[in-house]
Amino acid sequence: MFQDAIAFGLTCFAGYFAIANPLANTPVFIALTAGDRRSVRLRIARDSVLIALGVVILFSVAGKLIFEIFGVTMAALRIAGGILVAIIGYQMLQGHSSGVHVPEEVEGNDDLPPEVLQAQLSVAVSPLAVPMIAGPGTIATAVSFSAHPNLIYTLVSISAFAAVAALSYISFTQAQRIVHYMGATNLNVVTRLMGIIVATIGVEMVLSGLGDAANTYLDLVRSLPMAPPS
Repeated sequence: MFQDAIAFGLTCFAGYFAIANPLANTPVFIALTAGDRRSVRLRIARDSVLIALGVVILFSVAGKLIFEIFGVTMAALRIAGGILVAIIGYQMLQGHSSGVHVPEEVEGNDDLPPEVLQAQLSVAVSPLAVPMIAGPGTIATAVSFSAHPNLIYTLVSISAFAAVAALSYISFTQAQRIVHYMGATNLNVVTRLMGIIVATIGVEMVLSGLGDAANTYLDLVRSLPMAPPS
């Protein structure tokens, strides 16, 4: 039992790490928080991983019930998430990062304007927490891993994602060192390049969702009884 749980945990960790990919998300974090002061970046990093963890916990415990109540399919989730990611990628391609930035010179001032707090919350929720860290693939994986009737396996799955979230937090908090060595010009180039990649990921998510929806429709058509020849 214990060995099975350990093996299951390693499988969960590998799956979550491959899908969430903390290292690949770090350049996106850098681009979205470029120009923000350190306290804002740290809060965005913290909030994004905590929100992502909360989303995974929610869908691990009640994912199937949520889908049934709202009539949501994974195909629809992939399409909606893909559109959102594509829009974010387009904005990054235009050279935009987060909506409001605070100059580094005011680092000592702990009182942030309300619009800055709102901007940092929106960036932490979307696109960082959802769908970059806890996207449709991660949610689908969480629901799948938690399908085991034994509650222990659900807890193991959640713990595995918590470890991935912790790695994401470490990567995000160390991102400014990368910014320091890159410089503003190179960072702008990275922002635009990451915009292309993020937009491509979004399009791929939409295509994947459309493919799933088409397969579901075809399966439904095949399951219909054939009319007898006249």
